[in-house]
Amino acid sequence: MALTVFLVEDNERIRDHLIPALAELGSASVMATAESEQEAIDWLSLHKGKWDLAVVDFILREGTGLGVVKWCNGREPGQRVVVLSNYATPVTRSACRDAGADAVFDKSTELEDFFSYCLENQSF
Repeated sequence: MALTVFLVEDNERIRDHLIPALAELGSASVMATAESEQEAIDWLSLHKGKWDLAVVDFILREGTGLGVVKWCNGREPGQRVVVLSNYATPVTRSACRDAGADAVFDKSTELEDFFSYCLENQSF
């Protein structure tokens, strides 16, 4: 069963590469995207329970991914939130996990791990 993914990423080039990469895995279908913290929260509030995986960048056009992750607390038990960022420092990783992220991956060095996570968790 394919994951329904909500992608929070402000870099158009990264979105344009990530969306088809997820589709090629056969494990995920991106149902919507957002570029800012508020846009993401607005979408999430209108689609409670209708997504499987939120993939959130840490640094956004406006606001941060940390605010999005915190907003997702109280999500359905089967829903997961992953931070995918170029700023996956130990401090950032800790802050994201403390905020409720299920996993944190570095875009530049851990994409394979991220894709493996998606494949392994197709049916949360």
